[in-house]
Amino acid sequence: MKKLFLLTAVLALCLTSCSTIRVNADYDKEVTFSQYKTYAYQKAAIDKAAISDLDKRRILRSIDEVMATKGFTKSETPDLIVSIFTQEKEQVDVIQSPMWGWGWGWGWGWSPWAWGGFNSVYQYVEGKLTIDFRDAKTKELIWQGVGEGELTQRMEKKDANIKEFVTKILEHYPPQQEKK
Repeated sequence: MKKLFLLTAVLALCLTSCSTIRVNADYDKEVTFSQYKTYAYQKAAIDKAAISDLDKRRILRSIDEVMATKGFTKSETPDLIVSIFTQEKEQVDVIQSPMWGWGWGWGWGWSPWAWGGFNSVYQYVEGKLTIDFRDAKTKELIWQGVGEGELTQRMEKKDANIKEFVTKILEHYPPQQEKK
């Protein structure tokens, strides 16, 4: 019984305190990614992203920083065309916890005086950032990374939150391919 309570408490704490970003990436296995060295943004796709211009600039700056660390440079005649897509939705998590306390005898356990329990309601905005890389010559999608996680509305944390999204997504680029 103690183990169940401890496990429930730890799980509830992790769910409410951790800001994790879940990332998925997909790519064309027929493409040799080592051929790409330069990139540019697809302005039309970036203009359509449903976020503020300030957040767009934060995302693009973060992409520039990460791509530079990987040895890529921006170019007027790029190898890759980069576009971004965004989504956000309101989320509500309800955590129901039984009431535990001192019971008859010694130690923790159920108590007839501790009826019910408590519910914790946690509301937040979950965002999804998709980064697409297309071959500039063929216009074919060759790599896509998607990150989902909690967004912050606090101005002082926005830069760090967006940088974390972009960094975690681009950790998967270029993909680790098996040698043919």
